Amino acid sequence: MTELKRCTRCVLPETHETILFDEEGVCNVCRGQEYKQSSIDWAAKKKELDELIAAYRGKHRYDCIIPFSGGKDSTWAAYYLVKEYGLKPLVVCYDHGFMRRNILENTKRTIRKLGVDFHVFTPNWKVVQKAMLQSFLDKGDFCWHCHTGIFAYPMWAAIRHEVPLIFWGEPSAEYTAFYSYDQPEEVDEKRFNRHTNLGISADDMYIRLGGGFDERDMQHFHYPPLKELRRINYRSVCLGSYIFWDVKRQYEIIRKELDWQGDEVENVPPGYDYEKIECCLQGVRDYIKYIKRGYSRPCHLATIDIRNGRMSRDQAMELVHTYEGKRPPSLEVFLDYIGLTEEEFMEVSLSHGISPYVHDPSRDRPGKKVHDFEEWPRYEAMPRPEAERLLNRWRHGRK
Repeated sequence: MTELKRCTRCVLPETHETILFDEEGVCNVCRGQEYKQSSIDWAAKKKELDELIAAYRGKHRYDCIIPFSGGKDSTWAAYYLVKEYGLKPLVVCYDHGFMRRNILENTKRTIRKLGVDFHVFTPNWKVVQKAMLQSFLDKGDFCWHCHTGIFAYPMWAAIRHEVPLIFWGEPSAEYTAFYSYDQPEEVDEKRFNRHTNLGISADDMYIRLGGGFDERDMQHFHYPPLKELRRINYRSVCLGSYIFWDVKRQYEIIRKELDWQGDEVENVPPGYDYEKIECCLQGVRDYIKYIKRGYSRPCHLATIDIRNGRMSRDQAMELVHTYEGKRPPSLEVFLDYIGLTEEEFMEVSLSHGISPYVHDPSRDRPGKKVHDFEEWPRYEAMPRPEAERLLNRWRHGRK
């Protein structure tokens, strides 16, 4: 078993993206959290938010656009902006195709209790299915269509409705070091290309898939042209750049005020029923991360609690050892979607391993089914010849 170097303060390992350790063994993300908690004048930041909203309020059909998954962070953003400022937003949901029943019910309650207009877009499943397989092959991450669609489509909606102010949830500095809290972080094309699209543009993806479908189906995976965004004088910002972000506190508020209900998620410990409840394939995503990097969501969650003084490092490591390294039952659903066998899945996942971690599949344990597993959508499977074509081309490219 590979023993990974971990931050001496939190439990993030050396395979975490963007991580660096200082001479005390503390990671750069923890140092960024120190800055967030001790060096930012949050009252001044709130005043900046007041001024930003005042500059746009009442000047367009909607005061702002709020990209919305129905999860804890986007729900909090919608709640805060409506209740604190009385804004009239257009709430925009990019439906990645794997929404669970509970999140749909949460969303219905939220938009009705807040009294907001709600716009949903669902992309072409045939294109999504192929892109999932291709991005899994190329990057060990099948969520390219989700990453790009979630961050690009609301920008297209902003142009279409001429609503220039877009509010996202937490900044990326909350979890990684692509940006830090002492840097301005706009949710713009630079950020999109820096880490959102996995280094694969929509044009790249169309070429990699070999066509076979209408190129117009790729538009919402493109970030809009800068000239169009400048035409509407856009600002695309993180709410968490202006108010202190505390997930557990925010969860308690939306649970009380909006009746937002938590849920089980595969291989997520009890006590975190607010985390990543939107997607029925979240367990697969976490499993792939474990195969590649030797850690997954329990480590991420425990780390947040350590930084907020809610858990000791020893307690966090116990959580990690208990809940990580489990094969999720949803893997069978995912493999049907993309047309691969489990052996092929493991071959691809292992090829994307991050040194020095080396995964041993024989040590994986079975995870348990969550309560709504049998309700999850079973879409039309990827035709095996198409899956083999993409897989064999990937294998050939690695030789």
